[in-house]
Amino acid sequence: MSTDFTLHAKGREDTGKGASRRLRRLAGEIPGIVYGGKKDPAKLTLLHKDVAKALENEAFYSHIVSLDIDGSSEDVILKDVQRHPAKKIILHLDFLRVNKSTKLQTRVPLHFTNEDICVGVKTDGGIIAHTMTDLEIFCLPKNLPEFIEVDMADIELGQSLHISDIKLPNGVESVALSHGPDHDLSVVTINKPKAVVIEDTAPEAPANDADDADNADDADTSEDAGEE
Repeated sequence: MSTDFTLHAKGREDTGKGASRRLRRLAGEIPGIVYGGKKDPAKLTLLHKDVAKALENEAFYSHIVSLDIDGSSEDVILKDVQRHPAKKIILHLDFLRVNKSTKLQTRVPLHFTNEDICVGVKTDGGIIAHTMTDLEIFCLPKNLPEFIEVDMADIELGQSLHISDIKLPNGVESVALSHGPDHDLSVVTINKPKAVVIEDTAPEAPANDADDADNADDADTSEDAGEE
C-alpha cells in the first residue's frame, strides 16, 4: 500500500494534563506519541485542524501515514484516538512505527456489500445483525488493506458468517484465527424477524338498546311497587 497521508508534527517536552490543556486551548494543537521499532517513544504535538481533516477519511485509520516530526519523516499507523466525550475535540493520538520488512498488527474496517440483495433479507424477510465492524489482522505494511469486503449476497435466513468465511487479501492473516478454530467468531447473522404483537384497541361495543329498554321497564315496575 502506498503512503497517501502526511501529517506534520513537532517534538514536545512538556507533559501532564495542564500542558496538554494549554496546547489545545492556546495553540490549537493536540498532544500525541509515537512508539515502536528500535527507537524510544517520542512525544509530539499536531495541529488539531489537520488531524480532524485526516480523521474524516476512513482510510486514514488503516493506512500507512508519513509522520513528519521536525523535518524527519517516519512511517507509522494510527493505533489510538482519544476524543472528548461530549465535544468534537480530539484529545490525544497514538502512532506506531512500522518497518517495511516487519509484519504489523492492526484493525481494519469491514465493508458489507450486497446487503440490499441478500437472500435471507430480500426473499425471507430476515434482519441483518452485525457482530463485528472491523477485524484485527497482521501483515506486512505493503499488504495492509484499506478495508476488507464481506459479500452478503448468498447469506440465508438463520445463517451466520464467521471470520473463516471471509476472503482475506493476499498476505493478510486474521489474528483471531491464528489462536485456533475456537476463535472463529461470528461476523454477521441473518436473524428471523421478531413476531409483532398487535394490541386490540377497538372501542367497546355500546350497550344493546333492547337491554336498556328491559332495564328501564324493570326500574319502572320497582317504583310502582314502592308507591303501593
